[in-house]
Amino acid sequence: MAGPVQSIERAAAILRLLAGGPRRLGLGEVAASLGLAKGTAHGILRTLQHVDFVEQDAATGKYQLGAALLHLGTSYLDVNELRSRSLNWADALAARSGEAVRLGTPLEGKVLVVHHVFRPDDTLQTLDVGSLLPLHASSLGKVLLAYGTATLEPPDAELEAYTRHTLVTQERLGRALAEVRELGWAAELQEMSMGEGGLAAPIRGQGGLVVGAIGLSGPVERLCDGPGHPRPSLITLLREAARAISRDLGAARW
Repeated sequence: MAGPVQSIERAAAILRLLAGGPRRLGLGEVAASLGLAKGTAHGILRTLQHVDFVEQDAATGKYQLGAALLHLGTSYLDVNELRSRSLNWADALAARSGEAVRLGTPLEGKVLVVHHVFRPDDTLQTLDVGSLLPLHASSLGKVLLAYGTATLEPPDAELEAYTRHTLVTQERLGRALAEVRELGWAAELQEMSMGEGGLAAPIRGQGGLVVGAIGLSGPVERLCDGPGHPRPSLITLLREAARAISRDLGAARW
């Protein structure tokens, strides 16, 4: 019986390394972590990048997992365009706001995080790409629910309480979603994790349909300037980024 193929084993090791780290890794870091020559590591990374299993940041040259791994074997190839149109705007939003940025799309009654830009400071952070968030307890999910892009499964599903602030009745959630449609953005303050919050705005595609959501996440005291009052400056930056991405996707002005 033939033995294992060394190049495939090394490629798998690189993918596991990138998946397990809290940040992008440079070529030297990958090579040193796995005991590989830089030339060998570079060749494998280039091949993985060619098939979209790995992405290279244009500014830093560092690597992270690619979109193809998120939906391997599924029909969600349109996520790639959404992500590619959002990359520069998401990076700019993180830099201007000083907060982490996440991009979400619906998947089987949850929110799938398809892109994540770390908060631009030196704190330890964990990459959320591939994570599934609850629709009713996340700002990204509220946007998708409010505009009919996602639905609870089943529609009358019992809403799980993550904290004492979580909206756990259909009536309260319905009022919150109506407010999202009125304001054009959503907030989640300590509904999924105490001390943490999120703000999100819709991303529209051709025809004006909401195809995803972009959001800021971080400690509540950074997102708000008072009890339950998100900072207007962050809302403005967020909505500007959402509109810019929407224009790139072919949405008319709204």
